[in-house]
Amino acid sequence: MKLLKTFTEKDLGISNAGIDKNIKYQKRQAARAVVIDNENNTALLFDAKHNHHKIPGGGVDAGETIEEALHREVKEEAGCEIKIIKEVGQTVEYRNQINLKQTSYCWLAKVKGKKFAPKFEAAELANGFKLEWIKLDKAIKIFKQDKPQKYFGFFMCQRDLLFFLEANKILNKN
Repeated sequence: MKLLKTFTEKDLGISNAGIDKNIKYQKRQAARAVVIDNENNTALLFDAKHNHHKIPGGGVDAGETIEEALHREVKEEAGCEIKIIKEVGQTVEYRNQINLKQTSYCWLAKVKGKKFAPKFEAAELANGFKLEWIKLDKAIKIFKQDKPQKYFGFFMCQRDLLFFLEANKILNKN
């Protein structure tokens, strides 16, 4: 999968720190999707506690492939089964404050079958997660306006905005 961008704290204006060769980064893989429904709306999650948005997706569990994680996460967070259309790309995040190197893989996907209510995890419910289905161009505007307040939100918003922009390019080619 094509590498779209590597994010460091310096890139996001959090600190002057780039990749630190003295840190032993814990590695995490995550699967994400820009999901489009039959009305050409995309799934967008709002985290009310932290006042920012994200796309469906999350970490790959032990024993799971990246694509298995993708289908599980989208089913849980977007309330639907999906058919993968195309690779969007991958990003790498170096989060020095928590010694984490996260690689996120993203696909463009279409809803397969009917949508149902998402099944948020306890932490997502505690954060006031809400699923919305909106037009992709509106989702891009929302991400450009998001003002995350927490460390992880800076990475999440920039990463997911990039995935939306790339997915939009793919859709406009077809």
